[in-house]
Amino acid sequence: MPKLRLSKTVVDKITNPQAETIFWDETLSGFGLRVKTNGTKSYVIQYRTRSSGRSRRKTLGQHGPLLSFNEAKKLATGLLSDVLRGGDPVADAVTIRNAPSIADLAEQYYEIHALPKKRKKSAANDRSMLDRLVLPRLGKQKVLEVCHRDIQTFHNSLKATPYQANRVLSLLSKMFELSISWGMRGENPAKGIEKFHEEKRHRWLSADELSRLGAALDRHRNQKAANAIRLQLLTGARIGEVLSAQWEDFDLDRGVWVKPSHHTKQKRTEHLPLARAAVALLEKVHLDQRSGSSFVFPGKSKFKPLVDLKKFWKSLIADADIADYRIHDNRHTHASQLVSSGMSLAIVGRLLGHTNPMTTQRYAHIADEPLRAAAEVMASKMNHR
Repeated sequence: MPKLRLSKTVVDKITNPQAETIFWDETLSGFGLRVKTNGTKSYVIQYRTRSSGRSRRKTLGQHGPLLSFNEAKKLATGLLSDVLRGGDPVADAVTIRNAPSIADLAEQYYEIHALPKKRKKSAANDRSMLDRLVLPRLGKQKVLEVCHRDIQTFHNSLKATPYQANRVLSLLSKMFELSISWGMRGENPAKGIEKFHEEKRHRWLSADELSRLGAALDRHRNQKAANAIRLQLLTGARIGEVLSAQWEDFDLDRGVWVKPSHHTKQKRTEHLPLARAAVALLEKVHLDQRSGSSFVFPGKSKFKPLVDLKKFWKSLIADADIADYRIHDNRHTHASQLVSSGMSLAIVGRLLGHTNPMTTQRYAHIADEPLRAAAEVMASKMNHR
């Protein structure tokens, strides 16, 4: 095949050949220009692998605005240098083409990690984030090709919803951590990305609001759901723990609720002492329950628990005339009542199942109120002299 001292000017001047021809560059061995009879010009490299001596040819791209002569020669120089070091650009391209995508990684993450190792609700949340956010944005990219900048840009695009953005970042970080263990890549591109600041909720009921909620619970036609909320308020438990509770978890004689590890957020068994009012409530629920279900709050089928209180909760707080208050905030109300009564933050944290003491610190300013009231005693004595 003909050899030329290729340059941009030379490439532009080459006319349509009678048969497809490759013009090899005199200055860079293995670099050439393939010209078809219709005038299409593409840059190629040809080399022999050091391991087997097999001849391989790789097309770099078509000559034009997207790939100039200088860019093609620079690319060819790099690839041919890799060949001298034992590389094989054709085999590498095949490997990348067949490498797993983010969509593949997502499925493996969900099937191998999320489903067997996470709580059912947590796994469902992961599935939702993957389908709604991760896969539409990154699904087609190869796991090997995703870089730190890709994850940073994606995280930044979710700035309007910082809590969700941070949950997606945590999910991706775990996925890439597993991809390293599974031999898909060598480093975690999500590592080192700063999370958005999240405003923690500090919403709990005042004494008047709590009284209105109690009255609304008494009035509601759905007393099964009402009792679930009453138990949550009396124990400070998460609503998922309440709804999934089974009679075998309770020792009413001793007044103890043993929460199984697969029902708790921290994945550990918790022993929660019950107030007399909570024991009395559970005894009444057990006496009234005629379904024979193992669940304290069974759903339509006695073999499954209640799973959704959204409609009930919406009607309940509307009747109680309470705004901006979620079911989960009942935990905060429970804690705030304990702290304001003089209970230590350490005790409250243990009752709520907090593993990190900082989580309980949101109630620290309430803990000061009993101390301030005590300090006022001396002031009142002095004022009455």
